[in-house]
Amino acid sequence: MRIARFTTGDDPMFGLVDGAGEKIAEITGDPLYTKIELTGTVHQVEDVRLLAPVIPRSKIIGIGRNYADHAKEMGNEVPAEPLMFLIPNTAVIGPGDPVVMPEISERVDYEGELAVVIGRMCKDVSPEEAKKVVFGYTISNDVTARDLQKSDGQWSRAKGFDTFCPLGPWIETDLDPAASRVTTRLDGEVVQDGPTSDMIFGVAELISHASRAFTLLPGDVILTGTPEGVGPVKAGQRVEVEVPEIGVLANTYVALEESEEA
Repeated sequence: MRIARFTTGDDPMFGLVDGAGEKIAEITGDPLYTKIELTGTVHQVEDVRLLAPVIPRSKIIGIGRNYADHAKEMGNEVPAEPLMFLIPNTAVIGPGDPVVMPEISERVDYEGELAVVIGRMCKDVSPEEAKKVVFGYTISNDVTARDLQKSDGQWSRAKGFDTFCPLGPWIETDLDPAASRVTTRLDGEVVQDGPTSDMIFGVAELISHASRAFTLLPGDVILTGTPEGVGPVKAGQRVEVEVPEIGVLANTYVALEESEEA
């Protein structure tokens, strides 16, 4: 089942997306908290504005260096346990929204990733029980001001700027996170392409590890790490991240002055 968050010009609402990704059937309420019931109204996807499928009320948990080849390309060792960091929910944008590149950074990178959406409050979850707390999966682009990441020595600012966490285009509830693929294209050219089976720590381990540190709440998002091939983006370029079972998350990068003029 694919669940989208969208607007027709009024308040955001939720809907079920058909297999072809062409129609959205409206549902009542927020599916994270209420039973899914159809309203009877159906929209064409092309006629609505897709929004980030979830805005975490609590937190986004990023995972660093979870693909060995990516750790290697960045000159780092593979971590002995999941390397976690937090991203503010103000960084979240939806499909088609512009990524605004801050003036203080000289290098902003893309990082295509599979993202996990938590479905219920939990703490100290075992890997064996982790699947029960998953609401579904979406796509993320863990945008990073690479120069600031290196100079700061920690990652909050580099990964936490407004617009630096695109999510979408919707949530897929039926997906095997160990049997998919993350492909990133920069202006149509493939720059990342890696199977999720290459993750050092699988989704169940990530959820379990995170829940030992933090209480996880409905709508929390865990970014699962990026394959090798990360690189810089220039203003005006378009980044597409694809997970076949979900779809494509596409965003254009703009300079700060361009965003202000718009």
